[in-house]
Amino acid sequence: MKSYPSLRLLPWSSPDGKPCFLADGGEGGYVSRLADETEARQLADGLDVLRRARRVLEDPMSPYVEVRYAGVRLTECLADTLRVAESRGRRLPSPESTEGGGADE
Repeated sequence: MKSYPSLRLLPWSSPDGKPCFLADGGEGGYVSRLADETEARQLADGLDVLRRARRVLEDPMSPYVEVRYAGVRLTECLADTLRVAESRGRRLPSPESTEGGGADE
């Protein structure tokens, strides 16, 4: 069976909003490391936004503009997190490839 290079979904989009992919040439390349760092930063930002949003939402006297801003930021972070999850999920070995249990995997 012919093997095709896998494509990694990158954590950013093209200028026109289309997904960007990296042909898997092994771990450790510059773009791969940049994508790993970007994903880590996006997840950390999401955690920070979540903490701040909880404080705003727990206060019933929070101004509308703060609640709306929290919602906007939460949706941005959720989109980033879902993209990271999709990218990482694509890189998991398929059940078919792990059934053989060979030493070269």
